[in-house]
Amino acid sequence: MAPAVFAEKAAAPAGKVWSGEYWAHKGDVKLYMFRKRASAPKAGEKALPILFLVHGSSNSGRSSFDLATPGKGEYSVMNVFAGLGYDVWTMDHENYGRSSQTESNSDIASGAQDIKAGVDVIAKETGAQKVHLMGESSGAIRVGAYAMLEPERVDRIVLGAFTYKGDNSPTLTERAKGLEFYRTHNRRLRDRAMIRSIFTRDKPGTTDPAIAEFLADEELKFGDQVPTGTYLDMTSKLPLVDPKKVLGPVLLVRGEYDGIATMNDLSDFFLQLPNGDRQFVILPGMAHSVVQGTNRKVFWHAMHSFLSMPKTSLG
Repeated sequence: MAPAVFAEKAAAPAGKVWSGEYWAHKGDVKLYMFRKRASAPKAGEKALPILFLVHGSSNSGRSSFDLATPGKGEYSVMNVFAGLGYDVWTMDHENYGRSSQTESNSDIASGAQDIKAGVDVIAKETGAQKVHLMGESSGAIRVGAYAMLEPERVDRIVLGAFTYKGDNSPTLTERAKGLEFYRTHNRRLRDRAMIRSIFTRDKPGTTDPAIAEFLADEELKFGDQVPTGTYLDMTSKLPLVDPKKVLGPVLLVRGEYDGIATMNDLSDFFLQLPNGDRQFVILPGMAHSVVQGTNRKVFWHAMHSFLSMPKTSLG
């Protein structure tokens, strides 16, 4: 699809997008889910492709993928992909956003179980037996862990700002200085300054500074503490995803300046994927956040092109 046509097709006005709220259950833990699509679901209609978006370590689902940015253009992945004809879902993991607050540190294994509970809800509501999954940062690791857990329920997989082994990662080298804290505490500070740093630590100028302020305004409604589990996992337990066990088609997406993983680290992962239907895309002018970067439309294009890939005669 030509970029201009893509942009026009994706520009569904937010006011015309239908939305709904749901709850998944992981034992006694309640997990908030949010859904957007172009119009309300109706009995007997043709099923839409399902896109399930998985957030990272520091921010919850809706602020990550459905952020309102007045005067700054469209940043909601949910609005864009609803406009492109997808049934789009996200969730808040345990101890994030609107979901249950527990004593857990919400590590990657816990997040994979959250996704499992969310996919159950999606199947009940839509009848879909498979979903497309997209995760960013530790959300991508959660997606990879879930894809190993229930491969039969996974269609196409998009891993943004992913980390495999983490070797020579500037971000993880710095983060590892807090390893003892992560081992002994289940919560860490996530204040406005920390949220701003997500967009400046690799390459200032790759995200409009106003986006960090919109994001902080939303996230700080839930407090300034978030779980340490994914930080502990990423600084002491990698690799958590075995590429040989990720069986579905994979799009691996890296911002040009992202410090969370090196090209060698991601290339190692990519080359071990067993499915011939795979792509590794470098997004120019982007850093860690491919969702909220200034060049986010390049990410939208790459993801939609991959998710709408024609079926092949083999595999």
